Amino acid sequence: MIQIGMSTSCVYPLETERAFQLAREAGFDGVEVMVTNAATTRDAVALRKLSKKYHLPILSIHAPVLLLTTFVWGRDPQVKLERSAELAAAVGADTVVVHPPFRWQKDYSENFLEIVRRIETSSGINIGVENMFPWKAKGRSVAAYAPGWDPSDWDCDNVTLDFSHASLAGQSGLELAQHFGDRLRHIHLCDGSGSQDDGQIFDEHLIPGMGTQPVAETLEYLAAKNWDGAVVAEINTRRAKSDAERLKALRKTVRFARTHLGLHTR
Repeated sequence: MIQIGMSTSCVYPLETERAFQLAREAGFDGVEVMVTNAATTRDAVALRKLSKKYHLPILSIHAPVLLLTTFVWGRDPQVKLERSAELAAAVGADTVVVHPPFRWQKDYSENFLEIVRRIETSSGINIGVENMFPWKAKGRSVAAYAPGWDPSDWDCDNVTLDFSHASLAGQSGLELAQHFGDRLRHIHLCDGSGSQDDGQIFDEHLIPGMGTQPVAETLEYLAAKNWDGAVVAEINTRRAKSDAERLKALRKTVRFARTHLGLHTR
């Protein structure tokens, strides 16, 4: 059965335990841990304790690929991915989410798909390569990622679909899901209001249904074909003025997922 999880990034920069608490209160089935500078996000023993305490399995690990995690587990991106897979195995998760390499990570980017396949084989963990979006500066596209920002036609076994990224790139999440086919392993549940060509600048990560992506249709499509991956909320709640407001957004997100996946609403 499809599991509906919550990324700890939804409530960043709150502490990891508070993320588990809110995920439990909101009614999620599990948690995705975004590896950050916070020590708990990299501590398998601490994460297993939180998982047990709040009765929430850890569904996935998001590798430390953001600029704010430049020095987490050193500066070698291959090591970061290897450590992420090790952490996933240690906490019982079956998937690691990773972004495509930055262009300036030359050795890593040139061998990225081979590295992904090798780590999957050695660890038994699925490495879900996430769709990103082109960068623009002064109206011009910048080649930030290599081999690119769209893994649609790459030779990799598992991909992650992020609706906010699709929106910014001017793509349809539904069309991406259909194109990914059996390689679609993981969903980042969110929304976006427009593309860079429409003047949108920020990666919004809106509550699903608050943007223009066909999120509902995509979830219904996946449910109809008996897809068995995980749907993990990755919404931005940093503007919430209180925990009550943040919890309201999270509950709205999990209800949206259950409704359009045809699952029982708690």
